[in-house]
Amino acid sequence: MASCVLAYSGGLDTSVILSWLIEQGYDVDAVYVDLGQPCEDRESILAKARLIGARSAEIIDAKEELCRDFAFPVLQWQAMYEGMYLLGTSIARPLISKVCLQVAQKRGCEVFAHGATGKGNDQCRFQLAAEALQPGIRVLAPWRQEDFRRRFPGRKEMIAYCEERKIPIKATTAKPYSSDENCLHISYEAGKLEDLAVNGVELVEFGMTTSPREAPEKGEKVTIGFESGVPVRVNGESCSAYEIVRRLNAIGGRNGIGRIDMVENRFVGMKSRGVYESPGMTLLYFAHRQVEQLTLDRDVMHLRDRLAPEVAEMVYYGFWYCAKMDALLAMIREVQRPVTGEVRLSLYKGNIAVDGRSSPNSLYDEGIATMEGGGEYDQTDAEGFLRIQGLPLRVQARIRPRQF
Repeated sequence: MASCVLAYSGGLDTSVILSWLIEQGYDVDAVYVDLGQPCEDRESILAKARLIGARSAEIIDAKEELCRDFAFPVLQWQAMYEGMYLLGTSIARPLISKVCLQVAQKRGCEVFAHGATGKGNDQCRFQLAAEALQPGIRVLAPWRQEDFRRRFPGRKEMIAYCEERKIPIKATTAKPYSSDENCLHISYEAGKLEDLAVNGVELVEFGMTTSPREAPEKGEKVTIGFESGVPVRVNGESCSAYEIVRRLNAIGGRNGIGRIDMVENRFVGMKSRGVYESPGMTLLYFAHRQVEQLTLDRDVMHLRDRLAPEVAEMVYYGFWYCAKMDALLAMIREVQRPVTGEVRLSLYKGNIAVDGRSSPNSLYDEGIATMEGGGEYDQTDAEGFLRIQGLPLRVQARIRPRQF
């Protein structure tokens, strides 16, 4: 009998897939990778896997690794896919793959199975990670198999299958949108969210954030400290990477920070609609940028900003384990060396404002920047600077005059 490791979330898709794999004759080891999912009962998820018939079911804690080794380097790049999405699901998939492949090696599994559909991005992230880490393993994606799709054309049939077999699930036919969560964010898609006329933020029952309208009438301040671009303190207290994200999720969440509704371009070529909440990471991105503004050289920051969309694209598509990403991660470690300091933020009903910032490595010199008289900057020097900058423009204008 073939053996298989399944990336198991306990949701609708992987619960059905676990049962289906057993029907196909696989011995299945279900692996729940604990990424700090805020709304999930881990023990009941393991119990469900055993109830369905998994050979083994285990939880592997990867929360700290997710934040420290995956999310924070992406944060240092200020990488946002299409200018909005903070990549919470994308960042997690290569780590889930790595953990599952480690279990596959330990248990001698020939197959790595996952619940990603043949239409989405996650299949790319799982597969590309597996190709890079363990090229000999077979990746099984049931949604890409015609016999599976015939049996389960959509979520309605999957829900009915679970009800018939008394498999407990959160999804219902009345509210069939899908969610994926970890400590970085929760994403919501499918079901009624596929109708662009529907207000997604009003439809979704958010798990991490309160509505800005229902946030406290009194604002809240939070101070975040960084060392070499890595978040290390919240309100003066040193914390682990995961603890920083957890605390900022609570602070940002109760102030209505970090909700977005977007239509994005999937790697496979279609557009899709997603609703996301990411309170802690939204605060970190904002605060990190403020420290960079004090400490990074202009040309270095601008180079990073030009490359950031490419990094976001690579993470979104699933190219985490590749030579190009290795090089880019090495580069950002060097870029971030001076990014040390603290930012005090003021939060109010979904809004973030800077209340103060400081850095021992600050390049801001008030004596040079002041608009008052005197200071170290001699404005007369700008005369020659601009004459030199304008030289090629004057030469071109004589040869090719512009109409105005």
